[in-house]
Amino acid sequence: MKSKFSLLILISALALLALCGIQAYLIGNTYELKKTAFMEEADRAVSELSNERILDSLYDELIEEDLENHLVDYLNNRITKRQAVERFFRKADALNEQFLPRFKELVSDLDLSYELNYSYDLERIVLIDFPETDTIFARREGERKQMFGERMENGEARVINSSRTYDTNQYIKTNGDEITTSSYDFEVRSRQLIQVPGWKTIVLKRMWVLIVGSIILFLFVIGLLYYSIKNLITQKKIAEVKTDFINNVTHELKTPLATLGIATKSLRNEAIKNNPEAFDNTLGIVERQNSRLQKLIDQVLTNSLSAEELQLNKEQVSDNTFFKDLLFDFETATQHSDLKVINAVYEPEVLLRIDRFHLTTALLNILENAVKYGKESVEIKVETAVQNGQYTITISDNGIGISEKDQKAIFDKFYRAGDSNVHNVKGLGLGLYFTHQIITAHDGTIRLQSKEGKGTTFSIKLPI
Repeated sequence: MKSKFSLLILISALALLALCGIQAYLIGNTYELKKTAFMEEADRAVSELSNERILDSLYDELIEEDLENHLVDYLNNRITKRQAVERFFRKADALNEQFLPRFKELVSDLDLSYELNYSYDLERIVLIDFPETDTIFARREGERKQMFGERMENGEARVINSSRTYDTNQYIKTNGDEITTSSYDFEVRSRQLIQVPGWKTIVLKRMWVLIVGSIILFLFVIGLLYYSIKNLITQKKIAEVKTDFINNVTHELKTPLATLGIATKSLRNEAIKNNPEAFDNTLGIVERQNSRLQKLIDQVLTNSLSAEELQLNKEQVSDNTFFKDLLFDFETATQHSDLKVINAVYEPEVLLRIDRFHLTTALLNILENAVKYGKESVEIKVETAVQNGQYTITISDNGIGISEKDQKAIFDKFYRAGDSNVHNVKGLGLGLYFTHQIITAHDGTIRLQSKEGKGTTFSIKLPI
């Protein structure tokens, strides 16, 4: 049964993990689709801006006029590569001051719900076959050289277009007093990038219905699984408790029934019939066993009542008198060779309003358990005090103690600590349950402290 229960929990956990995996996969796919759709939306917006003639005209001015003049100066050894590049970017910065206001105006007209950054970057400038390939500028790894747009410091940037421009130009070459006409080929590589700050947050916001719905569904499934397993454990526990109770009742009933069977057979014996003393002894056995059976039945019926079902007949009682009578009756009735009861009841008289019969029953259940589960030498201390307007009763013993596992269920109906199938100590598991119900019916509380091998302490608080 235990292995099947564990297998069921394992299968449920695996099913839950599989559901989590499927849900995560679907959310991941949806995220990728939303991301792609968002990026395409941003690309289209930039494409509309790129179609503006202002960008083409500024690019043509920068490349076909400014750059070509710098390359001619470089080829005639009037400037270095570095100077040619510096002059190129100075011109680019000047033209960008014309481009940026127009670009921002166009972005504003699109009425986007997010910020959009744009950059037109230079990748490389190369002179081809003059007399061999000569690289004028090449962007280094991690470096970005911006011609137009806004500088992008941090965050992810998306390349939306890469382009190459080829051109052949003639120029006047001077070599001392000699003037000749020559030509050169050059290539310019560039790329356009966009950046949407916080685009991941934007994409996730567009998925919030799916994400929230998935979380709610996931929590619902977890809650349902937890509730089902908890109910299953409870039902399993109830079934075990019922089985233990039936076994305990069966065990408790066997002895008096067997004794009654033997006694009734003995009463039919002629020798017993003809001996008045033996007949009376046997009849006494029948009466005692019958009384025992009746007590067992009454215990099951009466001790099964809950706090709400108990009808209390409260009366005003002196605590000193009550505990004096209680402990005297307990010591008198208890058959134990080495029992010591310490009476540490609060000396000034306190008047309690209690149901004398039920509270006596509750305290006797605790005292009798101290003897049942005690050692060879039993010592019980009953101490009372008045604290914060409450009457505190503390019953301590030096017995075998109660394990932490059993302490959690010690006040449950039909529960018996330890192995329920070992009946070294007789009982039905109703005593402490009934004690708890009686204390609760008196608007009080009962707590337990115990360590195995070091005894047990019950603390009861009652209103004065």
